[in-house]
Amino acid sequence: MQSQEWLSSYRPTRVPRGRILVTGAAGFLGSALIWALNRAGESDILASDRLKRSSKFLNLIPLSFQDYSDADDLLDRLRKHGLRHYGPVTTVIHLGACSATTEPDAQYLLRNNYEFSKEIAAATLAESARFVYASSAATYGKEEDVLDDTAALRSLRPVNMYAYSKHLFDLHAEREGFLAQVVGLKYFNVFGPNEAHKGEMRSIVAKAYEQVLAEGTVQLFRSHRPEYRDGEQRRDFLYVKDAVDMTLYLAALPEAGGLYNIGSGQAQTWNTLVGHLFEAMGRTPNITYVAMPELLRPAYQYSTIASLARLRASGYSREITSLRDAIFDYLPYLREERKLDPARDGGAL
Repeated sequence: MQSQEWLSSYRPTRVPRGRILVTGAAGFLGSALIWALNRAGESDILASDRLKRSSKFLNLIPLSFQDYSDADDLLDRLRKHGLRHYGPVTTVIHLGACSATTEPDAQYLLRNNYEFSKEIAAATLAESARFVYASSAATYGKEEDVLDDTAALRSLRPVNMYAYSKHLFDLHAEREGFLAQVVGLKYFNVFGPNEAHKGEMRSIVAKAYEQVLAEGTVQLFRSHRPEYRDGEQRRDFLYVKDAVDMTLYLAALPEAGGLYNIGSGQAQTWNTLVGHLFEAMGRTPNITYVAMPELLRPAYQYSTIASLARLRASGYSREITSLRDAIFDYLPYLREERKLDPARDGGAL
């Protein structure tokens, strides 16, 4: 089946019966996950996030869920009453975090990404509910080429505080002996609808689209290694619809435990990605190469590929949307500035 056909016939995995708690629910991955759940006919969902002054609340408007809880209120009630306060919750999908790789406030990152994760994991496991959480491919640090999710955690060397905060929770789960009972997801370069609120942390697809409209060109970093031509640096890009499908698959698989890469299993160059975008927009490619800032060069990865051996061995057999088809599918959302909508995108299946 071609990936365009896969998208049109998309059937999300159903998680086990019971209420589902989704943290980070208004964010990019969280709202896409609820969209997929709604498409699977699920609406017994407790959504939780910190909205503050962010425009990400717009991601929630088309979605169906039973209730909403502010993240701080959620944590307070879990401390006082446990997970049972929220009724028959059988699955917790914990995606809430500060995801800015440039965030300089270490204390803020540790509180949000590490301490909060420890508390929600403890509350979930105390009720024998399923716990799935977002780790990050950033925990691999400067490692390049095929990145293996079976690598010893103590061997990894994250290079920024965001990645370290995620790595600390992976280590905590391993040290406390519950990593094999839960699922940690190392998301690679995910892009797609519902990322507009992320600003500078949006994907290159979203930012390049705006550059083309405004300037007619896309800026990419020059290569500073002789074995790579300009724009031939490679990344494992994954469409958000695939990312949430993999997430729900693992959430519904009782025997799945430990860390899993969530990627495409292929490396594509920046030039290829931008070329597909120009094609989708009906324009001739026009790329400008600019010098990479000196600060970025020491830790810059020239090639990353997610090993999907563990995911495939677990039984996940769906075709992953090609980069070209994903960009063509994403473009109408960018043009119309619209969100993932279970009704508009096909309704419950």
